[in-house]
Amino acid sequence: MKAIRQTILIITLITMTTFFCGVWTAGADTGAEIDRDVDVFIEKLYAGSPAAAKLSKVAKGMLVFPNVVKAGMIVGGQYGQGALRIGGKTAGYYNTVAASYGLQAGVQSFGYAMFFMTDEGLKYLNNSAGWEIGVGPSVVVVDEGLASSMTTTTTQDDIYVFFFDQKGLMAGLGLQGSKITQINPDK
Repeated sequence: MKAIRQTILIITLITMTTFFCGVWTAGADTGAEIDRDVDVFIEKLYAGSPAAAKLSKVAKGMLVFPNVVKAGMIVGGQYGQGALRIGGKTAGYYNTVAASYGLQAGVQSFGYAMFFMTDEGLKYLNNSAGWEIGVGPSVVVVDEGLASSMTTTTTQDDIYVFFFDQKGLMAGLGLQGSKITQINPDK
């Protein structure tokens, strides 16, 4: 039994070390690199989701994280960088970080876009010194079913989230507990 626990601990430490070494490298992105990745992500998102393209026309702002990496072996974490777009222009850069504990194993990457539909939601993001999702404005994750019936007149929540481009092996995508913080990358 002790050998099993030691093996699990070693695998967990290796997974987390690999993940956080990757985070360090990812932290070196410049504003220009983040903008480039966001542009590519938005193009793919709109091509794959007409609902996202429609929402973008009425949203007050859109926070895009084109590449979030999530890894875990009992203990897990995720990290990604993105940009807030208002009127099609970058208004700031942000990172998203989360840690978790529980029955989990694997590595995956994905992207997501948060469409801020109200001034209050956007104001909350700008005024918080690190926003923990689940606290503050209402957030709705849009799946294919909701996207197919969604119109710009039926959107009544503060923020709508579209996940996109999921790769890897790990069960579940979620934002609850993620912390979003403004960053100042090199130009």
